[in-house]
Amino acid sequence: MADEQRSVFKVNVAGVERDLPLFEVAPGIRIAILNILGDNELVEAASQGLAEQLADLGPEMLVTAETKSIPLVYALSKVMDVPYVVLRKDYKPYMGQALKAETMSITTGKAQTLYLDEKDLKNVVGRRVALIDDVISTGSTLQAMRLLMEKAGAEVIAEAAIFTEGDRAKWTNVKALGHLPVFVDENKDKK
Repeated sequence: MADEQRSVFKVNVAGVERDLPLFEVAPGIRIAILNILGDNELVEAASQGLAEQLADLGPEMLVTAETKSIPLVYALSKVMDVPYVVLRKDYKPYMGQALKAETMSITTGKAQTLYLDEKDLKNVVGRRVALIDDVISTGSTLQAMRLLMEKAGAEVIAEAAIFTEGDRAKWTNVKALGHLPVFVDENKDKK
């Protein structure tokens, strides 16, 4: 395979700079990919920044969906001294009588199901929760998280992410450290 220079989008997350690679997700449409797995410096900076934005709201529980945002919710939990719950994408027998919510994932074009296991259900009932994600793009995962918390009897008091993406006006209610544009190649269909 030839070495190909990938375009990047430069970001600053609470003082930590990164070059996010751009990947085409549809013909003529590219997005900047944030992968925080293994990036302790970025995760710690982001958790500090989000903790400052969430502190006055007083969440009693942090909730995220697996996988990429797990390090973020863990670090945020430590900074805020607030417990967290991870919603799963697959049901396992040890999860008992889990609640589930389904939504259509625009990025995969498939239905996505999230599960709140029996143990964690007991921990969120009646609690004030903040929904946490690494990047909120289409909102489909956020929608499923909201639905599960509603089913569980929890009160969603905040939604937070390192970045929002796409239409900035759509995410005015989300606490975020930045915004990622969607890169559209205007010349894609022109000959």
